[in-house]
Amino acid sequence: MFGSQLGCSSQNPDGTSQKHDRKPAAAGRFYSDDPKELRSMIASFLSEAIPREENQLAAIISPHAGYVFSGQVAANAFNQVDPNRSFDNVFVIASSHQVAFPGASIYNQGDYVTPLGTVPVNIQLANKLMEENPLFMFHPEADKYEHSLEVQVPFLQVLLKKPFQLVPIVLGTQSAETCGKIAEALKPWFNDRNLFVISSDFAHYPEYKDAKSADQATCDAIVGNDPEGFSRFLDSYKKNKIPNLATNCCGWTSVLTLLNLTSDDPDYTYTPLFYQNSGDSGYGDKKQVVGYWAITVTRNGDSKEENADFYLSEKDKKRLLEIARSTVQGYILNKKVPGIDAASLSENLTIQAGAFVTLKKDGALRGCIGRFTATIPLYQVIQNMAVASATQDYRFSPVQSNEVDRLEIEISVLSPMKQIFDIRELELGRDGIYIKKGNAAGTFLPQVAPETGWTKEEFLGHCARDKAGIGWDGWKDAELYTYQAIVFSESEFSGHK
Repeated sequence: MFGSQLGCSSQNPDGTSQKHDRKPAAAGRFYSDDPKELRSMIASFLSEAIPREENQLAAIISPHAGYVFSGQVAANAFNQVDPNRSFDNVFVIASSHQVAFPGASIYNQGDYVTPLGTVPVNIQLANKLMEENPLFMFHPEADKYEHSLEVQVPFLQVLLKKPFQLVPIVLGTQSAETCGKIAEALKPWFNDRNLFVISSDFAHYPEYKDAKSADQATCDAIVGNDPEGFSRFLDSYKKNKIPNLATNCCGWTSVLTLLNLTSDDPDYTYTPLFYQNSGDSGYGDKKQVVGYWAITVTRNGDSKEENADFYLSEKDKKRLLEIARSTVQGYILNKKVPGIDAASLSENLTIQAGAFVTLKKDGALRGCIGRFTATIPLYQVIQNMAVASATQDYRFSPVQSNEVDRLEIEISVLSPMKQIFDIRELELGRDGIYIKKGNAAGTFLPQVAPETGWTKEEFLGHCARDKAGIGWDGWKDAELYTYQAIVFSESEFSGHK
């Protein structure tokens, strides 16, 4: 019924050829081939998963190992999907484990079959993608034995109550640039009428504790919503030479494609939900494990307008700075993020709000990363961004242990963004700016203007040219958004610096 898997002829142009439904290749190995047993197992996984939050879910990242190893993690991701929601299509994007080829293969030969029945494939949409973009094709060997896409489908069959069409895509490319082009082609369908399921396992084959550390670092790189930063992270992590670590993320091309779909829009938020590795399952040992994350991507829209008048007390500010410092110290010195007792925090620190964490050493910038909105509590955003600022800001090398005591930490807690159509609405010193033009985007925090002494036009020009990369005058025909920030640093309090 189950194996021990831990990891990982075309139609005529006129459409007259006979359909060939894609039969299951992983049933009986990665999951049960008995329909009753399979449905019962998935239902049990879902019943134990984290309850669904009300949000605008855009995508999930789900593992693809044998269900006995990763099924509970996958269920936590899928359980965030509203079972009563009606989707035009579900795009399942997986990276090939069988064959390398340029671009992406879409199964357009027929429908998709599992032991639970047949799921219709949107062949018309698949053909449209192939006709309009040479990166899309049908590669028979890409899908013939590929498990990473197939194992996602039974969860959809059990969960969703309304009919849906599948768009099954297997990526054969190993090119980051190609992933960006594939994302660009898929962007018209990345909307609230469709769900995207991204298939990936994480660390492959290190020892248990090394896997946990590597998988946390990879997760942090993903939730930063920066495709270039994620690529740099994967390259740089190889230098750590973790014993037996074959890969941080076997579906990195699929994850990178998703990041290219979301990175230019600050309204998308990545939320890590649940982690385990094969050593937690009871079926695998802890000497060589494979890691699994459940991660969601949500659209935030204008849902948090109620936070516009958000206020932080002096006690709240001090507590957030303490959390940021203990997180940087714990992660840099011991590769551990300290646990926080949420019950001990004020209500202000558990609301959902975007924030940036800035690190300075001897008065000079040492790292700064943040997110505009969030679907996790503020104190968790601060922890995530503290780690990211110390280790993932591509402008700097990661903070070393001998630097930690020389750092000063500054935090900027953000209000929701507001689009403006006249720069007279921008008030220097009060407002941060976010400039968006096509796939390019850049931002300056409110404190940048008084620190530099720039005029309004210089503030916009530098952001357009230096951050968004659209030229000095690029802001003049770009989308402009403003936001406010509550800014505070350790130097304001006597307890540090």
